[in-house]
Amino acid sequence: MADDLTRRVFLGSAGIALAATAASAAPESGEGKKPGGARIIAISCSPRKGKGTAAALKECLKGSKGVGDGIETELIELAGLDIDGSVAAGVPLAPGRKDDFSSVAKKLSDPKVAGIIIGTPVYFSSMSSLCKSFIERMMVFYRKDVLAGMPVGVLAVGGSRNGGQEVTIRSVQDSLFCYDMVVVGTGRRFGAAVWAKGGVENDKEGMKAANNLGRRVAETSLALKG
Repeated sequence: MADDLTRRVFLGSAGIALAATAASAAPESGEGKKPGGARIIAISCSPRKGKGTAAALKECLKGSKGVGDGIETELIELAGLDIDGSVAAGVPLAPGRKDDFSSVAKKLSDPKVAGIIIGTPVYFSSMSSLCKSFIERMMVFYRKDVLAGMPVGVLAVGGSRNGGQEVTIRSVQDSLFCYDMVVVGTGRRFGAAVWAKGGVENDKEGMKAANNLGRRVAETSLALKG
């Protein structure tokens, strides 16, 4: 993919190809779909690899795996990747700058992907800049409705018990509604709100919510697959 990729070029060539591949490969009306066969992808939008957000998402995927043997899971960490949201607005990348979004888009366009969980740390009661850039770059799927109807859950990790997790979750969810995705909560909660103090593993309530979120995303995915 060219380094000077613009929104127009991306939507007109490689991006549409990815979206079209996913749309055309998906079986019609449940035909050819096997019960339990689904991949749930969790995406960590923390700029710090292997930290609290990734750990909480692993708990989500544990919940997804518990739904059935046919559930496949994968964690994608965006930390260290160069994903510039400006490309979605038609701003070309600087000469020589790398664009890592295509590798993530390729995984999301796989027809086996049946559900997504997005996790972000809370920064000043909002999502990380990396999360915002990622959601903006998802526009490549927008015109082909590749993500329309796909279940998605949201997890937020904050530095305090009431550190803006829920308002952050709602902000991410509002963006995902624009993609016509099926937003899934934890059951009586918007999403999984996790407290990072002392390590997310010490937040029993938050990790239970994370597990529930993963389970519900997987269950919803299977239900929609028929």
